[in-house]
Amino acid sequence: MRKAHFDAQGSCIRWTEAPGEGPARVYVHGLGSASTVYHAHIAAHPDLAGRRTLFVDLPGHGISDRPATFGYTLEEMAQALAAALDAAGAEGAELVAHSMGGAVAVVLAHERPDLVSRLVLTEANLDPNPPAGAGSSGIASYTEEEFVHGGGFARVLQRVGQEWAATMRLADPLALHRTALGLIRGTRPTMRSMLMDLTTDRTYLQGELSGPLAGHDELVAAGVRVETVPEAGHNVMFDNPAAFTRAVAAQS
Repeated sequence: MRKAHFDAQGSCIRWTEAPGEGPARVYVHGLGSASTVYHAHIAAHPDLAGRRTLFVDLPGHGISDRPATFGYTLEEMAQALAAALDAAGAEGAELVAHSMGGAVAVVLAHERPDLVSRLVLTEANLDPNPPAGAGSSGIASYTEEEFVHGGGFARVLQRVGQEWAATMRLADPLALHRTALGLIRGTRPTMRSMLMDLTTDRTYLQGELSGPLAGHDELVAAGVRVETVPEAGHNVMFDNPAAFTRAVAAQS
């Protein structure tokens, strides 16, 4: 396990790493998740093995610290991720990022293009105010006090189902709430605008069961490779791991 400081209090972002050749491939999880849980089975595939691989847990999640003084905005999460990659000496990394982690990866690529050579985004949040659901909007429907101390966290765990709850219950409730608010708020410019303006290699994976991707044609026109993954919903890496692995292995 490795670590890097990401705030003035010395809080640490942590990751596990497998040695290998070539630029680092960095896996970044979504809201209330953990990188190894969602991506270790993908990284172990023969088509992807042998590459230096990092599984990073963002602040407030998994094995990373969860300071109460941290804002957990997308920009701050991207700065924390940058601290990890700087400490790891992982310039020009390939980021494979899911959902909220995809939004963080886009902000990182916008702010620190030296750290990112390629983005593979899985149903990443690209716009503020996502559709109502059990995830970020459901969490953000509570005040911080209600969510952390008033039973909101427990109610959300029941609502999201057993699989997501298995990792969400490992996240810090305060960090989870502030991260959800950060997703609702988005960034300026928006994550979508940042993604379209990037010149690095970009792939966006959309699960067929999730429906059409908003702004599909505009993303393609901006040079983003958009792939609809059959028989998959939001968690493409679980629903269709073979197609997910092919997408990660392509162009690398």
